[in-house]
Amino acid sequence: MTQKKKFENKKDQLVGKAKETGGKLTGDKELEAKGKSQDTLGKAKEKLDDTKDAIKGAVESAKNKLTSDKD
Repeated sequence: MTQKKKFENKKDQLVGKAKETGGKLTGDKELEAKGKSQDTLGKAKEKLDDTKDAIKGAVESAKNKLTSDKD
């Protein structure tokens, strides 16, 4: 995962938490829900990117193993 993606995902989580908290403090249920959604979206993107990285690593490892077995 690139640093830019990590930053964007964490930013979504942070802004989402801020909106959620602001909504709770002011009694604005819509803002609270939007914040919760944005936070969850940031977490989901982070998990997806982590999974992509893990799959890439596994594929590279398998390729390297297959290549070295041919020698």
